[in-house]
Amino acid sequence: MTPRITVVEDEEALSVLLRYNLEAEGYEVDTVGRGDEAEIRLRERVPDLLVLDWMLPGISGIELCRRLRLRPETERLPIIMLTARGEESERIRGLTTGADDYVVKPFSTPELLARIRAMLRRARPESISSQLKVGDVELDRETHRVRRRGRDVKLGPTEFRLLEYLMSSPGRVYSRSQLLDGVWGHDVYVDERTVDVHVGRLRKALNLSNMRDIVRTVRGAGYAIES
Repeated sequence: MTPRITVVEDEEALSVLLRYNLEAEGYEVDTVGRGDEAEIRLRERVPDLLVLDWMLPGISGIELCRRLRLRPETERLPIIMLTARGEESERIRGLTTGADDYVVKPFSTPELLARIRAMLRRARPESISSQLKVGDVELDRETHRVRRRGRDVKLGPTEFRLLEYLMSSPGRVYSRSQLLDGVWGHDVYVDERTVDVHVGRLRKALNLSNMRDIVRTVRGAGYAIES
């Protein structure tokens, strides 16, 4: 499955920037602007990694981190803390409270992405393989390249994310609403019929020279990719 990352950040511009860059890396991203709202969200769904700002409305990031470490469901959740506090004593406090890594603002986005990849590699090594292969279709997450039987397949950004999502769990049937959440995100309103349009485009691109259709439609249920 595509790794899920929750970003808890109250600076809207920074939250948008992080979401854009993380989604461009192929992650499923959820953003929250308050500490108390994040606590509720994390009770409903535990992500694969949490990017957590120190200073938040509601409850602080440091307090939220402390509470998460007390819950069995989140005691091992990888947490990267973002903060403007660069003093050694503050870094020690953040790490002692339970953060796994500590990034001081302003920070380099490529460096943060590299830290996220490294942390996910340790926590979920199977989730960040750059290469996916189902049957005769190969997808490279790093180069955003798709090939079928050695021939390049040209896909738009949405079709690429859709294919990546389906290839992460071959054979699993995803409903339209699940695909909307996984590919477009929770905070974007898109009609479910849009999924059908993009699946049609994906099929057309993959079926080179009348090759077998590997995208399976399950009537009343959704879509799956088969080898």
